[in-house]
Amino acid sequence: MTSLSSNDFEDFIYLISHDVRNSVRALIELPQWIAEDLTDAGVKVDGSVAESIELMNRHTGRLDRMLVDLLTFSRVGRMQSVEEIDLNIALNEVLEEMRIPSGFTVVHALDCHQIEIGDRDILTLLTALISNAIKHHDRTVGKVIVSCYRDAGHVVLSVRDNGPGIPVGYHEKVFCAMTTLRPRDEVEGSGMGLAVTRKIAQHYNGDVKLIENSEGRGTTIEVRLTA
Repeated sequence: MTSLSSNDFEDFIYLISHDVRNSVRALIELPQWIAEDLTDAGVKVDGSVAESIELMNRHTGRLDRMLVDLLTFSRVGRMQSVEEIDLNIALNEVLEEMRIPSGFTVVHALDCHQIEIGDRDILTLLTALISNAIKHHDRTVGKVIVSCYRDAGHVVLSVRDNGPGIPVGYHEKVFCAMTTLRPRDEVEGSGMGLAVTRKIAQHYNGDVKLIENSEGRGTTIEVRLTA
């Protein structure tokens, strides 16, 4: 039996995720159509019917996000140009797209402003790190610090938060695909953010590690890329 190469497997993930997502997007619209048809027929949509429709919405939305993240994972390092990227521009683009919650502040602390990387990968990397910091924060007010500097032939990009932190026993596990530390009913997410982060780091001959903040709260995710 011929085994699949890494690229073949990622091509397979891309094709399957892309095709399945077309069906999932139809399923996302289906509950709304059902609710509209019931309303047009004079049936009040409440009680257990409304709860069932909401449940369908939640699970199809969750499946759609998972497929999007699988597509993102499969495209790391592919279908893009590697070029000198202005980190300030990339960071501002990500923050505009994310719509940061009103109680959170994202601080730019960029000593290094230029990085050679894929134009899509840098946006994916910043989005994964910042959204992970905010999503898993345990308060409605928080701070995220994005920094970048050069060190011994590497560009070091880090995102630091003042959230609850991650228990030591999970420092490696969080970088595995489909891993979440809290139930998805509490924190929505596919568990792919830090897996994508590690894949991007390794694609550019680097690595990623988790650092506990000395203040006793919060986490720093440090990504080293070959300069």
